[in-house]
Amino acid sequence: MIAHADLIHVLAFVNVAILATLALGYACIRRGSRDGHRRMMSIAIALGCGFLAIYFYYHFGAGMAKFGGQGMIRPVYFTLLAAHTLMAAVAGLLIPAAFLRAFTGHFDRHQRLARWALPIWLFVAASGLAVYAMAVHLFPIAAS
Repeated sequence: MIAHADLIHVLAFVNVAILATLALGYACIRRGSRDGHRRMMSIAIALGCGFLAIYFYYHFGAGMAKFGGQGMIRPVYFTLLAAHTLMAAVAGLLIPAAFLRAFTGHFDRHQRLARWALPIWLFVAASGLAVYAMAVHLFPIAAS
């Protein structure tokens, strides 16, 4: 059984998997493989849903990670965190809309929306990993 405190590491792993499936899904569609694209994006959606479930479970029990960095790294971290949070909210609207358009066969509308959704989702996943690395590994709160 995974300890509650270790779920933050599981979330980071899921983010890496999301980044990989998004990149593979994009590569598939660029090569003209709709089936490969559909598979990769379905996996990314499933991973995203799993991520959200774990994220909410973890944060309702543990709160937010505390940032221990001092000096000029603080505004860098909090600016990144704010951009990550804002873009995550945008992604939370765009991703289901893009998925629904593809699922219902409106591929032209899906493509127009996905051109925005994909880079935003990639940013959210990558910036989430950066926030995780900074708060958990690079600048954790020192134990007292």
